[in-house]
Amino acid sequence: MPVDILFCGLPGVGKTTLAMSVASRTGASILSSDKVRKELIRYPTYASAEGRLIYDVLMLLTKYLNAAGIDCVLDATFNRERSRREVENKLRLDNVQLYVIECTCPEDVVLERLRNRKNDYSDADYSVYAKMKNIYEPVQGRHLDVDTSLPFEVNLQKILSYAFGTGKR
Repeated sequence: MPVDILFCGLPGVGKTTLAMSVASRTGASILSSDKVRKELIRYPTYASAEGRLIYDVLMLLTKYLNAAGIDCVLDATFNRERSRREVENKLRLDNVQLYVIECTCPEDVVLERLRNRKNDYSDADYSVYAKMKNIYEPVQGRHLDVDTSLPFEVNLQKILSYAFGTGKR
């Protein structure tokens, strides 16, 4: 049975870095909202209809991969509880298959990361971070909190243990 891991959190908290490592370590496919957006839309506007399209494409791709028995790592802000519940509903998953990882870290770490971004699919800067911070809803359901200012390998092992029951798959 496929496993889906949903990484959520504000821009700059380290979701993509952890998501890529989890996918690499487990052989899962990674589906990033930033990458999907850039592949589909040459000049993104980040309007709500565009965001809905990107999330719908993520769900379609995840369903397709799951049907083929492939684990997926979803990398997006998923800034509202409603958007995280939609994943569960659209994929018709139960909590045994879907693992939510909420990434956080101190704001000074986020600001440093955003300043140092290069060759990245994300267009998020401090203004985007500040806007998202005002509307972001912390995860309510079962999930794993990860402080990405802690050592990377510690967080990676914590996530693998949470989602797969062991440090390695």
